[in-house]
Amino acid sequence: MAGVVAEECRDLLAGRESEIHIFWRVGRSFDQFSSLASTRQAFILVYTVRMNRSLSVRSKKSHDAPAAEKSAPKHRFTMASLRGMQQPELSKKLFKIIKSENHAIGAYESASRERISIASQISDWGEATGDDSISDISDKVGVLLSEMGEQEDLFAQNLEDYRSVLKQIRNTESSVQPSRDNKAKVTEEIQRLKYKEPQSTKLVQLEQELVRAEAQNLVAEAQTRQKLKEAYDLHSAAVIERGEKQILLARHMRRLVQLLDDTPLVPGDVRPAFEHSAQARQVLNDAEEDLREWQPSFDPIPSSATEMGSNLMPASVTGDTTNGKPAGEEGD
Repeated sequence: MAGVVAEECRDLLAGRESEIHIFWRVGRSFDQFSSLASTRQAFILVYTVRMNRSLSVRSKKSHDAPAAEKSAPKHRFTMASLRGMQQPELSKKLFKIIKSENHAIGAYESASRERISIASQISDWGEATGDDSISDISDKVGVLLSEMGEQEDLFAQNLEDYRSVLKQIRNTESSVQPSRDNKAKVTEEIQRLKYKEPQSTKLVQLEQELVRAEAQNLVAEAQTRQKLKEAYDLHSAAVIERGEKQILLARHMRRLVQLLDDTPLVPGDVRPAFEHSAQARQVLNDAEEDLREWQPSFDPIPSSATEMGSNLMPASVTGDTTNGKPAGEEGD
């Protein structure tokens, strides 16, 4: 088919390639290319333009792939995906978020390994140049790059802690869904009886059941709010720590690079021996000390969860002043 189309393209579109590309580049629709009357000619035009566009990776990325596909890569189907499909709607959405975060964490772990590998490669390259100054600077740059890679791995670990809290929210949402369904069912039944049998003795029983269901929902809502704050407290703290430490390392790397003399030489000149080895070592010492002394520069996110009783109801209501661990916080 491609061969036939290519042959017909040479006959039908000979000498008009530049005109085709003009229409394509200015974003004009194919319908406006009025001289192409038949459907087959239009198809050949599309095929020809797409063949030409495939020669450019940049144009292929910007035109062929929808934005949603570029921003959200597809992942393989697993048994975990099947479990997610069988959960209640709210839990299903959280399951998808948790799964996506797992892929993101894997990407950071991969970036950490690549960064450490690059650090080793830049050090080896510098040594192979035979230039003492480049060898010394590239080796120490490699040390800082390697530490940047370690910070990426630490960031991935911190994100895993945040992801674990999301799992707790998912489990809470999953466990409370039957209560929510029951509450909706009881509410509907109460409304029906009030309309048809307002004197029914069953109303009292249903109203008591409704109160119990509402209490269970309030407990779940309190835990969800608490855990959501905790999750993004961990997430934002991890992002800030990663950013500040990476900036710290980058500033020391700039100090290192400044020690490298890049003055042009003319034939016959000899570059002076590298005289900044001690300063370069001091830069690494300073970087190590700064990392060791780093402290969070952000205020903690306040929480009212300490005012909750052991059953996650307000202590002022339950009279519970203990500081027990809220129910339902088992690990995943």
